[in-house]
Amino acid sequence: YAEENLLKNKWDRGDWVNYSGPHFSADEFRVAAEALLGGWLVFGKKAREFEQTFPQHLGKNFGMLTNSGSSANLIMTQALTSKKSFMKKYFLPKGSKIITPVVCFPTTLNPIIQTGFQPVFVDVDLPSLNLNLDQVEKLLKEDSSIRGIVFAHVLGNPPDMDRLMHLVEKYNLIFLEDSCDALGSFYDGKKLGSFGHMSSCSFYPAHHMTLGEGGFVATDDPRLRRTLASFRDWGRACYCNEQKPGDVTAGTACGNRFKPWLKNGKERINYDHRYVFDEIGFNLKPLDLQASIGLQQLKKLH
Repeated sequence: YAEENLLKNKWDRGDWVNYSGPHFSADEFRVAAEALLGGWLVFGKKAREFEQTFPQHLGKNFGMLTNSGSSANLIMTQALTSKKSFMKKYFLPKGSKIITPVVCFPTTLNPIIQTGFQPVFVDVDLPSLNLNLDQVEKLLKEDSSIRGIVFAHVLGNPPDMDRLMHLVEKYNLIFLEDSCDALGSFYDGKKLGSFGHMSSCSFYPAHHMTLGEGGFVATDDPRLRRTLASFRDWGRACYCNEQKPGDVTAGTACGNRFKPWLKNGKERINYDHRYVFDEIGFNLKPLDLQASIGLQQLKKLH
């Protein structure tokens, strides 16, 4: 049906030429139908498979699938608010200053404000529209309280990443790399998305591949991966997979699902760890149907 009715791309003189849009074959329609008919509608097996597969495309080891690139930027920034002991390296107190370009997409900037941090604006260079590194360096020399930097590679074109990473290391900055425009781009042979402590990606239809909607956060640090999972999944304390999704009697991969997780005075109470919430999180999960489409899109990406 898809081949006969949806994939005919006949073009006639005078027709509009789209500058972007999804590139689908019958495979995407087939797996979407299979996902619906399979009866498991929410985040599940296909989404976890995508999370295992996609990080390498950003040059990272771990990742977290979300329902949009904007959501990816949100939890990437929110992760810096976690006060858990294993997150001490990344924790930034409220009011911390984060550099960002004054010309940017709103959901690159907004999470800085939403999480209680303070944006410090720098101008952009023309014609690249990337942040001005001279201004970045000047700010860092003048203000030792700046703690982080976040920016997007505009249309997949990076700034001078050698100079940028020198500043990140010299001033001990947290670097959040918005790679929503940059999937498949390289700087000096290294993938964009591989430079930051965390990097985000978007799967909106106008981007390089699509899940309909969707986003991703990639990292090399399993502690960040754990924290990202918590903020995406309501603030849940448990971060490992269910052995049997949907079976509330089954354990989790760690084998510690039903343990004394709660305190009552000096006593500890056995409780289902998947229903313990120790962060103020969101619900930003995508559907398994979207991940099924994404796995097919990955085959076409390169």
